[in-house]
Amino acid sequence: MKRESLPAGAAATTTHAPSGTHVLADLSGIAAEKLSNCAALESLLRSAAESAGAHVLFSHFHAFGEGQGVTGVVLLAESHITIHTWPERQFAAADIFMCGSAQPELALALIRKALQPGAAHVHTARRGPP
Repeated sequence: MKRESLPAGAAATTTHAPSGTHVLADLSGIAAEKLSNCAALESLLRSAAESAGAHVLFSHFHAFGEGQGVTGVVLLAESHITIHTWPERQFAAADIFMCGSAQPELALALIRKALQPGAAHVHTARRGPP
């Protein structure tokens, strides 16, 4: 588990509108060994958040055992990134929601580059009040 804080004063001066982009990605055809390494997936999602211009607050990842899947969350000042993996199915489900000027598409691009799925189904939605 890693905890981080925003730079001094950032929380007090940074505000985000209650709207943003929510990206859901079903990634299949991924090599099983890429889906069971808890530390590597945590590092990947933290890097993905940073590449999108988001600020990491906290992350927590859990491996279900040798060769089994991982579930993890990276909490962001701008919202979150989560991943759930099934190595036995060569499948990962990623959820990326970011408000403000963060760009979730950049986070997904980094995740796709690292995991190299054979196929991806991506759904993007704008979230927020009318």
